[in-house]
Amino acid sequence: MKIPIWKRWWSHVRPVVLEETGSDKNPELTVLLDQGRLQLLSGDAVYSWDDLYRNFFIAFAQLEIDKRDIEEVLVLGLGLGSVPYMLEMNFRQYYQYTAVEWDETVAELAEKYSLSRLESPVQVIVGDAYTFVAVSEEQHDMIVVDIFEGELTPEQFETSEFLELCDDLLRPGGILLFNRLYGGNVDKDIARRYYEETFKTVFPEAQYVDTGGNWVLYYEKPQ
Repeated sequence: MKIPIWKRWWSHVRPVVLEETGSDKNPELTVLLDQGRLQLLSGDAVYSWDDLYRNFFIAFAQLEIDKRDIEEVLVLGLGLGSVPYMLEMNFRQYYQYTAVEWDETVAELAEKYSLSRLESPVQVIVGDAYTFVAVSEEQHDMIVVDIFEGELTPEQFETSEFLELCDDLLRPGGILLFNRLYGGNVDKDIARRYYEETFKTVFPEAQYVDTGGNWVLYYEKPQ
């Protein structure tokens, strides 16, 4: 979707509302143009913000993602597509993407506003990410988990079983990244406990990137 230049300019003064909609899964969805970037809000939670979706931007930079041998990427939780956008526009990486998004309305917004800007092919699958990883047999070089309902990660995606399913879909030498809220004291306690008691139990070599508000947990599968 082509956005007028004046709206891009004005968005540096104040956010410009491009569309307000909703779905059964996300009753309030707002597409904004903010600081020249597309942003998707679900209520007060930010689901996407182009390259200003800083959690993964910081993680990709720290992990030197542009120096890794990556061709096929699985994104669980698409939003407006910030992950493929920043990898292409900021890191100059052109991958083949499979993106699983449970909310059909969000998937439609991504197709409408974002994915046409990319050269990288993105296959969007509308469905439950847990079911997808349970039945899929295709392996990937990188898996990005960015699944939230509001500001919470649904419980089924916090289990060791889910992580093991993701591991099955990861090629040797591949990398798994998992976005976790790490804000107030309660969120910090929950994130740290999940990292130490679940993530590192499945992946003892796991580490994390502190992005200043979130942790991006990551695991590199041995060759």
